[in-house]
Amino acid sequence: MVQKQQVEKQQYTPPLRELYRENIRSAMMEEFQYSSPMQVPRLEKIVISMGVGEAVQNKKALDSAVQELSLVAGQRAVKTKARKSIANFKIRQGYEIGAKVTLRGNRMFEFLGRLIDIALPRVKDFRGVNPNAFDGHGNFSMGITEQIIFPEIDYDKIDQINGMNIAIVTTAESDQEAKSLLAKFGVPFSK
Repeated sequence: MVQKQQVEKQQYTPPLRELYRENIRSAMMEEFQYSSPMQVPRLEKIVISMGVGEAVQNKKALDSAVQELSLVAGQRAVKTKARKSIANFKIRQGYEIGAKVTLRGNRMFEFLGRLIDIALPRVKDFRGVNPNAFDGHGNFSMGITEQIIFPEIDYDKIDQINGMNIAIVTTAESDQEAKSLLAKFGVPFSK
């Protein structure tokens, strides 16, 4: 009989996830006096979306946006369709006009780390993100005007400058809890 060797898999854990488990969770328990560790807010998902208005006339613009978004997120982006027709913009219901990607788990923590440490400092005249961009339910949204702040994007290969929206969804009950959580992760809020 041949014995099967059990190879122990060593799992990679992003630094921000380790930071949350070791420091942030206990600091939040202390700050907000939670009775259970399960009450502590945590990151649920990050949704990155990009609207491409000229996709109606130029399909290649949408394809390059999907490719760039996939590079930035590290996960395949999907095309989004118009929900309703808008005559002024010459858009019909069902037209593909944007792209989005939803990150969870390790990819979410990796993206947040790259956003905070690498991308945001590369923004021209950066003075911090808006501390009032919470939606009342503990979710944070921000807009980026240029996708070239991410190092994965090759500046010579882009067709045009596109912006993107980043929504960070948390399990926090209030905006104050969510702001405290994101500040502990290192999100640079403006004063």
